[in-house]
Amino acid sequence: MKLAIVRQKYTPFGGAERFVERALSALADKGLDVTIVTRQWRGERQEGRRVRLCNPFHIGRLWRDAGFSRAVQQIVANGEFDLVQSHERIPGCHLYRAGDGVHATWLELRARTQSRLAALFTRWHPWHRYVLKAEARMFRHPDLRAVICNSVMVKDDIIGRFGVTPEKLHVIHNGVDLTYFHPDLRVEHRERIRSELGIPAQAKVVLFVGSGFERKGLFPLLRALTSLESVHLLVVGKDRKLGRAQQLAVTLGMSDRIHFLGARTDVRPFYGAADVFALPTLYDPFPNAVLEALACGLPVLTTPGSGAAELVDDHCARVVDALDSDWQCRALAELLVMSPDISALAARKRAETCGIEDMAGQLLALYSCLV
Repeated sequence: MKLAIVRQKYTPFGGAERFVERALSALADKGLDVTIVTRQWRGERQEGRRVRLCNPFHIGRLWRDAGFSRAVQQIVANGEFDLVQSHERIPGCHLYRAGDGVHATWLELRARTQSRLAALFTRWHPWHRYVLKAEARMFRHPDLRAVICNSVMVKDDIIGRFGVTPEKLHVIHNGVDLTYFHPDLRVEHRERIRSELGIPAQAKVVLFVGSGFERKGLFPLLRALTSLESVHLLVVGKDRKLGRAQQLAVTLGMSDRIHFLGARTDVRPFYGAADVFALPTLYDPFPNAVLEALACGLPVLTTPGSGAAELVDDHCARVVDALDSDWQCRALAELLVMSPDISALAARKRAETCGIEDMAGQLLALYSCLV
């Protein structure tokens, strides 16, 4: 089977890329001939798959996205692949993975953090208007055979907004490597990481992993921690609003308890060092980081805007509003006093429903049905 996977900018830190790498690694022995179609590749070339760079001349984001879309549509029209699976909103591809969710929903939720004028400006910005139109055209295109939804939340949203028949929508949760992410990381890394960062051995540690600080809720989380004395926060991720986050930590008088660690290719040591994982995201169809934290036995704080909320229960998580810092503070306090043994067992059991092999089997079955 000749499969093309389309992702505009392929970087080692992205959630979509981690999904692709895990899926393709698990499917490596299944006879798939895989080509990555991308505008920009970062990272090592993997054996057993090809990379096709596709970067038409452009000026600006709208021209860039429209040009890439047209180039991919031409590849589909040439018929050289049995299946073209896009991770971008490109009308005419055979298969779409809705890893970024629904753009219209994201704009609505984002408006909660904006003034009325700013929300109106965002809604009518030419690039957002282009994405909204491309999204609607894609979901209604006759050549679309199936949509991979990484949560029930996304599936229900697509049905409600675009009238896509449920038969086309397949919920396949992200997969996590259960041998790579595991509770024993606590033994391996906890003491060393805390020593390197100057965190007292008995202090409680909350971990945040993600790029896109505003969307993923870092600023309300910082405010939530002001009432949790002696609790430290590890922030793993790269974002252009880093300076704003650092200044807020200073303003709140917590700069000695907030550790900005930048982007890391290996986040396992920080899962091992933490007591609780927090991602109070405004909108996240199914964050890999939550799944990784659960696999490491960490109780998690997440939100109704996260597809991961459908995976957890009160034994290992709290689901709170993304902008309510007081509620987040209470939820974190509850998670921090949970028995580590009980919460770790409950968290790990939830992650074990999303192993890589399970995901790979579901993907292969879907591919087989579509060709």
